[in-house]
Amino acid sequence: MTKTLLQLFTWWNGQTIGTRFHTWRFGEKVGEDEFGNVYYRTKGGVKDKALGIQRRWVIYNGPIEASIIPPGWNGWLHHTVDVAPSEEKYTPREWQKPHQPNHTGTALAYHPPGSTLGENKTPAATGDYQAWTPGR
Repeated sequence: MTKTLLQLFTWWNGQTIGTRFHTWRFGEKVGEDEFGNVYYRTKGGVKDKALGIQRRWVIYNGPIEASIIPPGWNGWLHHTVDVAPSEEKYTPREWQKPHQPNHTGTALAYHPPGSTLGENKTPAATGDYQAWTPGR
């Protein structure tokens, strides 16, 4: 019941009723990633007349956060590659890092040294700085 109410009144918690209907009517499941996100494309590979390409989309498992999409699926969604990771043996490259959630705006966000939001105090001046004085 709660999930249905969330779909009725919010767009940031998974799919809305409109997205559910569109997916049921025009979508074809392609695969699922390790986070539970489900990927779709238009049935039968039909190309969109306006775009000239096949539509591809994702139904998030939980809050909508684009940074949670793994690199292989991201490439497929953006038409960088034609074959979905579920249709081939995909192995990430050695330089591709595992997903880390986006902590921006949370208590876990990164604050560089000297930041007013950081835990440390601003380091003392070391004498290599001269204050600007007007007229000099």
